Amino acid sequence: MPHLVGTRIILREYQWEDLPHIREWVNDYEITNNLHDVFLFPNTVYETESFLKKMIEGTSESKGFVIADKAALSYIGQIDLHHIDYRNRNAVLGIVIGKKDYWGMGYGQEAITLLEHFVFNTLNLNRLELDVYEYNERAYNSYLKCGFKEEGRMRQKLFRDGRYWDVIKMSILKKEYEELFCK
Repeated sequence: MPHLVGTRIILREYQWEDLPHIREWVNDYEITNNLHDVFLFPNTVYETESFLKKMIEGTSESKGFVIADKAALSYIGQIDLHHIDYRNRNAVLGIVIGKKDYWGMGYGQEAITLLEHFVFNTLNLNRLELDVYEYNERAYNSYLKCGFKEEGRMRQKLFRDGRYWDVIKMSILKKEYEELFCK
């Protein structure tokens, strides 16, 4: 995939030099508590290397980008497409800002907006979806700003920190993206 260039960031390919940056967050509960259950147990160096190897070699079913600082090309986080369905024209978005210094500054929104442009105008997908946990209000609000709409809730589907939480299904359609960002 090509590099996608934004105002402050660039979405670039995964590189072996990203390994120490990924290792910094994969076992950080403050970050992984908002992510998929694959992070319930400690992530080993082997698991991180295996993931990175698949992304570099292009053998993963998921495709994605490193979110990097535009000037230095240094790692900030990752944004990936999972379950890409070319027949039905949809995919699932996954994003993590692994450097906490970049939280709350709009880097995730910029990355999502760049990826939406790529998904709808290059891959010609019609739908981009994601799940967000009800307690992750910062991410939920960010997704709303990027044009995602809440489709529904899977009530008490997630068990974290001693209680059950809703998982919120959100999506954006190509038509909605065009109405918001292509005027």
